[in-house]
Amino acid sequence: MRVLILGGTAEARALAAALDGDPRVRVVSSLAGRVTNPRLPVGEVREGGFGGPEGLAAWLTGHGIDALVDATHPFARRMTASAAEAAAATGVPLLVLRRPGWREEAGDSWHWVESLPAAATLLPSLGRRVFLTTGRRSLPVFAPHPELWFLARSVDPPEPPIPAGVEVLLARGPYTVEGERALIGEHRLDVLVTKDSGGSMTTAKLVAARELGVPVVMVRRPPPPAGVRLADSVEAAVEWVHPG
Repeated sequence: MRVLILGGTAEARALAAALDGDPRVRVVSSLAGRVTNPRLPVGEVREGGFGGPEGLAAWLTGHGIDALVDATHPFARRMTASAAEAAAATGVPLLVLRRPGWREEAGDSWHWVESLPAAATLLPSLGRRVFLTTGRRSLPVFAPHPELWFLARSVDPPEPPIPAGVEVLLARGPYTVEGERALIGEHRLDVLVTKDSGGSMTTAKLVAARELGVPVVMVRRPPPPAGVRLADSVEAAVEWVHPG
């Protein structure tokens, strides 16, 4: 059985590792190639895009793929839509693996928004020194707010020009609560902007914000395409690939 995992996440790597030792399964993991020096999964890996849903459908057919698992980032809306369209066109079964989102706890001050532009609009009412953890491509959305100062953290550097009032911090998780507390204090950050990515790699910033009384602007996840099958754990995905 040939399985294509659309990856780049910790869950995708864990799924590839779980299936790698099964002699009944041959796994290919696909990475978009947008991150420099990505963490590679075990087994066969391909990098780069497919050329939209038509290109993905052709790849599925040409490589005899029997099952497709979309384990991309919860905000990779375009890739998930392409996977759903390609699966429908080829008849290849599709599973969308998404880790659970974060949940508010006592002491949190979260402000939910539907988009990055909505987050940018809300910010001036909450603070002036912003901890921005929404990815390197999001900076232009916040550029129209010169009255704000941003500490923008990302794995890879954003493309220039960097807006005024932005300091870029290059770092890769996992992070610690102690480290996040120190970062917030050192830069006198008074509001955090993040996406509801879920997972444990970056939850420390939420704990630190709670402890320090820093409000959080939380961008909601995009909904998955209608009708796709969902799994919220690697174990459930393994069972879907090979029941029993």
